[in-house]
Amino acid sequence: MKDKMIKFLDLQKINARDAVEIKEAVNRVIDSGWYLLGKEVQAFENEFAAYCGVKHCIGVANGLDALRLIFKAYIEMGVLQEGDEVIVPANTYIASILSVTDNRLKPILVEPDISTYNLDENQIEAVITPKTKAILLVHLYGQNAMTDKIQSMAKKHNLLLIEDAAQAHGSKFKGIKTGNLGNAAGFSFYPGKNLGALGDGGAVTTNDKELAKTIRALANYGSDKKYINKYQGLNSRLDEIQAAVLSVKLKYVDKDIKARRKIAQMYLEGIKHPNIILPSMSRNEGNKSGIYSPLRGDAEGRGAVWHLFVIRTKQRDKLQQYLLVNGIQTLIHYPIPPHKQEAYKQWNHLSFPITEQIHKEVLSLPISPVMEDTDCLKIIKTINEF
Repeated sequence: MKDKMIKFLDLQKINARDAVEIKEAVNRVIDSGWYLLGKEVQAFENEFAAYCGVKHCIGVANGLDALRLIFKAYIEMGVLQEGDEVIVPANTYIASILSVTDNRLKPILVEPDISTYNLDENQIEAVITPKTKAILLVHLYGQNAMTDKIQSMAKKHNLLLIEDAAQAHGSKFKGIKTGNLGNAAGFSFYPGKNLGALGDGGAVTTNDKELAKTIRALANYGSDKKYINKYQGLNSRLDEIQAAVLSVKLKYVDKDIKARRKIAQMYLEGIKHPNIILPSMSRNEGNKSGIYSPLRGDAEGRGAVWHLFVIRTKQRDKLQQYLLVNGIQTLIHYPIPPHKQEAYKQWNHLSFPITEQIHKEVLSLPISPVMEDTDCLKIIKTINEF
C-alpha cells in the first residue's frame, strides 16, 4: 500500500477540530439577518485589539487592503504625500510593495539579513533621505523582524514604523506583540495563516485614534456617516461570517503556535544534512546569546510563531522533487522576488544579490498545528537521506 502524501497544509483537518463551534458561529450570523458591519465584526475587533494589546482594530477585506489603507489614511491626514519614500525589504511577498506603490509612494528596497531573511538593520540608514517617511517592517515567515536598532532609527529620523504582520499573529518582541510594535500594523486572515478565516479577511491595528477613524471611513467608501462621503474611499470590509469564525479561532491561536513551535524544535534538532541551512533565531527578542531553542526561548511567548518553516539549499529544486516522490509536499515562498516580476519591470535591471539567492534556495517544509510527530519524523529522515 502506498504511503499517504504528507500535505503542506491540511486546512480541512485544521478546521475540522473546531467544526462544531465554527458552524454554530456561521449559523448565528445567518439567523441574525445582519451580514456586514454588525455585532460579530465589532466583537472580533475588540477581541483582536485586546489580543495584540492595542486600542483600535479595524476589520478589512484582506491583508493587502490593511496595508493599503494605512498608507492611504496617512496621506489623507497629511502625514504622508505622494512621492514620499518608504523603506521596504527587497525579500518579501509582493503585497508589501503593492501597498506602497498603490498609494503613489516610492518603495526603497533594502536587502535582508541572510540569516533571518528579514530587513537588515545595518543597511537601512544608508538609504534614508529627506524624502524617507516610513519603514514597512515585514515579519516574514512568522519571524519577528523588530530590533532595538530599527526602533531607535525610526525614532531618530522621525519615521513611521508600519508592520506587515500578515504572517506573524502572536509573535512578540520584548514582550510586546506584533500589531503593537509600531504606529500601525496590517494583518491577513487568509485561510492558511496562523489565524485564518474561511475566506479572505484582514485587519489594521493601531493606538492612533485619528488614524483608526480615518481608516474605518476609507474602508467604507470614504464614509463615516451613511451616504456622506468625506474621502475617495474603498469598499474593504470584514464580513460578519468571517468575523464570527475568527472569534472562534482566536481562542486557540496561542495553543496552535505552541504546536508549531514543537514541530520547529523537532526540525531544528533532527535535520542534520550538511547541505541544508536551517532557520536562525539569533535576532528575535533581542536575544544576544545566539541561536536558542524555540520551545525554551518561546516559553515566554517571544520570537517566531512559525507560520512557515523555511530551509535553504543550493539543490532546492532537486530536493523538492525528491521529497514529492517520497510523499512530502513542499512549497516555495517565494520563487521570484518583487524586483524581478513583470509587474515592476522598471526594476528588472536592479540587482539585490542576497534577495535573489534566497529566492533561488528557499523551500518551505510542512508545519501546522495538526501535523503528527510521525509525519515530522518521516520528513526529517527523508531529508537526512537526501
